[in-house]
Amino acid sequence: MTGQLHLLNCAGAERVTCFKMNCAVFLFLTSSCFTWSSAVYTTNRAAPKKLKYLLEPPVYAEVAGQRGVNVTLPCILRTKPTHYRVKWTKLEPEHVGPENIILISNGRACKPYGHLGRRASLRKAHTMDASLRLSHLELEDGGTYRCELINGIEDESVVIALRVEGVVFPYQSKSGRYQFTFQEAKEACADQDGTLASYNQLYRAWTEGLDWCNAGWLHDGTVHYPIIHPRPVCGGELLPGIRSYGPKDKKHDRFDAFCFTSQTSGSVFYISGSFSFEQAEHACKRQGVELALVGHLYAAWRFLNYDQCDGGWFKDGSVRFPISNPREHCGGIAEAGVRSFGFPNKTAHLYGAYCYR
Repeated sequence: MTGQLHLLNCAGAERVTCFKMNCAVFLFLTSSCFTWSSAVYTTNRAAPKKLKYLLEPPVYAEVAGQRGVNVTLPCILRTKPTHYRVKWTKLEPEHVGPENIILISNGRACKPYGHLGRRASLRKAHTMDASLRLSHLELEDGGTYRCELINGIEDESVVIALRVEGVVFPYQSKSGRYQFTFQEAKEACADQDGTLASYNQLYRAWTEGLDWCNAGWLHDGTVHYPIIHPRPVCGGELLPGIRSYGPKDKKHDRFDAFCFTSQTSGSVFYISGSFSFEQAEHACKRQGVELALVGHLYAAWRFLNYDQCDGGWFKDGSVRFPISNPREHCGGIAEAGVRSFGFPNKTAHLYGAYCYR
């Protein structure tokens, strides 16, 4: 995947601290290893000795899935103590308060907890199987999970990371650049069938070609932007990498947003015409559907190689079109991506309609 979104007029960003490419790779290898190898088992840091009850090394090299699918996070017992419980939790370093327990099992019965617990169960493929099965994967499910065997004497745990396959896209307010507080950025992504991206998702998108010169909020309240091709208005004296503003004031500071979405259950299609925004809405309604969201378009482009060389209205009032096969008369840009005309006057009778069903 190469560059993902191109605006006809894009202002540069201020000079900021750069995570240089070599530094980013170093950080990736040392502290963000689950970004790529998404099923890395580790022993409890407080007990580096070889595990007695739980199987290691990893069963899989990676556990990943798209939104809506069922996934299984493996946890296998080598032997059983006389009395024990298995507890699955999702590890959230930034979370304050009780740990996010998913379920607890005593080997005979399971008790689910919280939002994830409603979609969780133990696989129980055999008597030594304590693997966690999550149904109907959601965008927010990605992260690190712990399978813990508790017997009161020699507690053990293994950790595995789950990666939701998707696409990161920059999103800007119709009022212009740098208009969102943190909460407004969260809401903007949700309105476009997405969620604020994590740093690891942005990092992965950068390695796949995302190059964007406006800073945006991430889900942890930090602000970054990815640069593949350094240029004067984007910290041109620095190497390619993730530029960072670090943590910012969530209530007062304003930036754009980096959203994350995954494959959808529906489909995007284009209706040709020279519509105003209102006419585009009616064109979709005559088909029994609505104008598509921006996240719908990115998912179709990313997972279905959607390619349509025609600008069309979207539900947020923006005009965009997806290009998977770059050619000269479709934006004149060499990379595949989603082209954008921003937010034109809604009365302009110039564009078609992208609908979602």
